[in-house]
Amino acid sequence: MSDAETADRAAGAAEPPDRRSEQRGWYFYDFACSVYSTSVLTVFIGPYLTSVAKAAADAEGFVHPLGVPIRAGSVFAYAVSASVVLAVLVMPLTGAAADRTGRKKPLLAAAAYLGAAATAGMFFLDGDRYLLGAFLLIVANASLTVSMALYNAYLPQIAAPEERDAVSSRGWAFGYTSGALVLVLDLVLYTGHESFGLTESEAVRICLASAGLWWGAFTLVPLRRLRDRRAAPGGEGAVGSGWRQLTATLRDMRRHPLTLSFLLAYLVYNDGVQTVISQASVYGSEELGLDQTTLITAVLLVQVLAVAGALGMGRLARVHGAKRTILGSLAVWTLILAAGYFLPAGEPVWFFALAAAIGLVLGGSQALSRSLFSHLVPRGKEAEYFSAYEMSDRGLSWLGPLVFGLAYQLTGSYRDAIISLVIFFALGFVLLARVPVRKAVAAAGNPVPDRI
Repeated sequence: MSDAETADRAAGAAEPPDRRSEQRGWYFYDFACSVYSTSVLTVFIGPYLTSVAKAAADAEGFVHPLGVPIRAGSVFAYAVSASVVLAVLVMPLTGAAADRTGRKKPLLAAAAYLGAAATAGMFFLDGDRYLLGAFLLIVANASLTVSMALYNAYLPQIAAPEERDAVSSRGWAFGYTSGALVLVLDLVLYTGHESFGLTESEAVRICLASAGLWWGAFTLVPLRRLRDRRAAPGGEGAVGSGWRQLTATLRDMRRHPLTLSFLLAYLVYNDGVQTVISQASVYGSEELGLDQTTLITAVLLVQVLAVAGALGMGRLARVHGAKRTILGSLAVWTLILAAGYFLPAGEPVWFFALAAAIGLVLGGSQALSRSLFSHLVPRGKEAEYFSAYEMSDRGLSWLGPLVFGLAYQLTGSYRDAIISLVIFFALGFVLLARVPVRKAVAAAGNPVPDRI
């Protein structure tokens, strides 16, 4: 038995065929929750919540929650930021609880079904009820973030080091497949809403609510297939609760500065990725004047190409290593944003071209980042460290939407807002290039793969 196999077995990793069964179940959580990311966050809720906020706005285009004047066009971006801050406060607590008890699955179920319920509740978002929409968005988005931290923490336990790039990429591919399938159904319902006897608003609200039902239904598959492991000996993670746990998590991570260096780089460049995903539909509808059908079709194109992109970049990583492949994707992201700034209004063909480019790099950059980080996690700290990772993935991605919202607040131009995101990709590239990943893997006490 190799050292890697011995370490995996010591950590409680499942052996084939049980491991293969768990992997297949694990893929299905991406299949379940990615519909929220695509149909809700990327396509419908941004433009729809913005229209609801505009219906509640005064003559100058401002709403006044708690007496604070906010441009109606910034409500969505601010709600995304608020959801992320909430998730930051919750994730270290759930991650440490999962590591302390060894029971990730009940916590995953709670987060998933809270998010699914909030998403289904968006059916009741109509008229000028923008505060209800913002509240449901905050709950759903924070729940997704927490659930993904717990979900990602299974990766080191169900996949050997040499197969994590492939397993992670297949998970993303499953997610993009479900996103594409549901978007096709959404497109049929939305474009043909009159033939179904529905108003446009009713069609949008059904699309939003159905994403919550899909999320809840397919979450049953991973909950049946995944299994909990015994907690690590010595009470790993049992260092308190509440704010003390957050402090303890961050203190423990200081013992692994190279892992923190990767997280810092990921925090920066993925903040840009998440902001592009969440704000693209608002940019398309408000700045470029594109209709909802065009936006749905563009996101559907992203989903289809993201499947090929995730699998293709996984193959590139086997040849060139995950780090170099991610760096290449960041260069492409920078070019995409620069091109987006100059997109002509009312020209869907160019928007589709940009969507195709996004699809080819989106899935791969996310999947490889997840698998690369899995090599940097000390054993017995999976859920706790993946909570910190999820802060970087979604949890600390509040700065990008905030910058985007503030840029629009100050300038009234979505073009200025979109070009401001270039800094996240450029700085993230520099920070990641400086991380010695092979040394970081060894410092975490894990076997170093031949190619990383």
